Amino acid sequence: MIEVDGVTGFRDVGGTPTADGAIRRGRLFRSGHLGGLRPRGAQTLRPLVRRVVDLRSDEEVADDAGALIGAETVRLPLYLGSPRSFFLEDLDLGEIYSRLLTESSAPLVAAVRVIASGAPTLVHCTAGKDRTGMVVALALAAVDADREAVVADYALTASLIPAAHRRATSERLTKKYPASRHAWMLATESPPEVMRAALSAVDEQWGSAAGYLRHHGLTPGELAALREALVDTAPATAPATAPAHHSSPRHPVSQGAVS
Repeated sequence: MIEVDGVTGFRDVGGTPTADGAIRRGRLFRSGHLGGLRPRGAQTLRPLVRRVVDLRSDEEVADDAGALIGAETVRLPLYLGSPRSFFLEDLDLGEIYSRLLTESSAPLVAAVRVIASGAPTLVHCTAGKDRTGMVVALALAAVDADREAVVADYALTASLIPAAHRRATSERLTKKYPASRHAWMLATESPPEVMRAALSAVDEQWGSAAGYLRHHGLTPGELAALREALVDTAPATAPATAPAHHSSPRHPVSQGAVS
């Protein structure tokens, strides 16, 4: 964890083990949205991030725009339509991730393509959980990152949303969508078994995460560039450690929406 004033869950996925090394540090970051980014937080981010991938909808951006001056922002909305439909249809997280994989393949691939460019990149959505989790998991799995380490990084996300906000969001959504059995989970939880199952489904249908990305338009050259951008095959020396404390965001989760 790296403390960024006004941003929830900012972290570097560098150091994740891969089949032939480890993910490079300082290359791929993830977080919740930047709508509450404060000047001190911006000072922390500017030396680290050159490109930002914002996966939120137009509606979400209008509510909490957020921007990092000095970094290029690439907007790639992943959800088709409003996230409210997930509550109205009473979808669970697994069903939402399945829809992302089948209905949002183009922006998923586009997001991975940005990461493959090699510039230090921050990927975020609203809470930094579902859309961000899927993009980061696909990128890491495509370069043979350790599966359980990828799942553990996803599962960490919920614990980085302050407990009071998780509780308030869950209560608000349960009241707003009383017929939804899954409302409490959609905006606040990141169960490891859900991401594990999603990646297993990718393996079953497309052979691997790399196979999924190739099937949906990422070229062999771009996959090679992704590996070059993310994987450090040099023997590890002393592992770097980031400050182990949480940030204090102004708006950790906008509107209580699915992330």
